[in-house]
Amino acid sequence: MPKNKGKGGKNRKRGKNEADDEKRELVFKEDGQEYAQVMRMLGNGRCEAMCIDGTKRLCHIRGKMHKKVWIAAGDIILVGLRDYQDDKADVILKYMPDEARLLKAYGELPENTRLNEGITGGLDEEDENAADDYIEFEDEDIDKI
Repeated sequence: MPKNKGKGGKNRKRGKNEADDEKRELVFKEDGQEYAQVMRMLGNGRCEAMCIDGTKRLCHIRGKMHKKVWIAAGDIILVGLRDYQDDKADVILKYMPDEARLLKAYGELPENTRLNEGITGGLDEEDENAADDYIEFEDEDIDKI
């Protein structure tokens, strides 16, 4: 029988924590790059993102990030634009929530960008009809149930 040369199988690799807790340097966009917010995930390593320049692009998640960096709707990402296809881009980097807040504070992202939730969002303070969606029960109503 062959001798095992490794330290473990796929479950050991799956349990590795790739130094998530350490702070990394904030990366700003360069020529040919743009900030974007993920609108929806499409599967097959692709997502639909609204770029800060106002263009909706189909973005491809690069292989280095695939199955290692999880991207969800509402995340702020850095995309590399393509010279030959304006409606497609490549995801270069996903910003953590605190990094996205820093980008907004530095003025890199517009003020109307919503960072905390997806594009559809939750309750807004200015939405006065949102309170009608919830039902309040009194204590005696709960006792009857």
